[in-house]
Formats: sequence, C-alpha cells, structure tokens
Amino acid sequence: MSLRGAQRRSNPEQRERPLDCFGPSGLAMTGMVAATLLVLAAACLPACAEPLQPYEIVGDAIPAPLTQTPGDAARGRAIVVNRRVGLCLLCHSGPFPEEKLQGNLAPDLAGTGARWSVGQLRLRLVDARRLNPESIMPPYYRIDGLDRVAPAFRGKPIFSAQQIEDVVAFLATLRD
Repeated sequence: MSLRGAQRRSNPEQRERPLDCFGPSGLAMTGMVAATLLVLAAACLPACAEPLQPYEIVGDAIPAPLTQTPGDAARGRAIVVNRRVGLCLLCHSGPFPEEKLQGNLAPDLAGTGARWSVGQLRLRLVDARRLNPESIMPPYYRIDGLDRVAPAFRGKPIFSAQQIEDVVAFLATLRD
C-alpha cells in the first residue's frame, strides 16, 4: 500500500487539522522534538573539551559575557545557518533568504536584537528552560540534568563559550 493510499483512508478531520502544540498529542510531539534536537546536536557536533565558564543569572539574563573575547557576529551567523553546528533553522526561521526549509516550531529570529537584551539572548542560548521549563530548545551551554546524551558527548556542552558569544553577537544585530 502506498502512502497516498493510507492518507486517503485516514480520517479527513485528523488529516487536515493542524498540529495543536498545546494539546495532549502536541505535548508528546514537543517532547519528541526536544529529544530529537538533543540527539541530533550530540551526533552532529564535535565535542567541546573546555570546562564550562561560570556565569551568574540575574533576573532573566546572563549579563556578563562567558569569554574575554567579544562575540563575532559573522561567525555567529555562520553557526546559526549551519545545519550541522547550530541546528537553529531546524526550529527557527529568520532573515536568511538563501536558506530553504526553515523551521516553524519556534519564534522567528528576525528582530531578536530588538526584543531582547544581549544578556537575555545569552540566557536563552545557555539554557532556555530557565525561562520556560516547557521549552523544546536544547540547552547549548549546560551539561547537568540531561537525558539521552551519547556517551562520547556526556559532560560536554553543545556550544563552546565562544560560540555562545558569537551567536549572541549575531542575534543582537537582528533589529528588524
């Protein structure tokens, strides 16, 4: 039986209904997406061997940079659009006309620099679940309390501290 045949025989009401991200099936889907993101990130990225830099969360932000070297917006953009490094466009869309198949599960990145401060952007990258425990965004600079991490990647963040700063520098430029 072909997939088309299976689709024709399915319940039309279910087939045409958009994914309800907040209903029971949507919550299950959200969990699966989060697990998939962690697995993909662990499988696609080189392990970061440097120890985590200490940081302090103040309110809804990490005001101080994680590195002494300022973030580079060009490197940050390269990370965001790279489907083997950041995986950002798996869920997000943004002002990247050259990139096809951008995501629609998470907020559009256009205007992030106008919506949030550099410190707020930094916390969202380091660990978005500090702001929203139901977030499907993986913690890019956290190593504790994670499940389903490949043994080779345990104890290593997805991004280095410098990569966090580079992505923050780029996102801060997105003002429109």
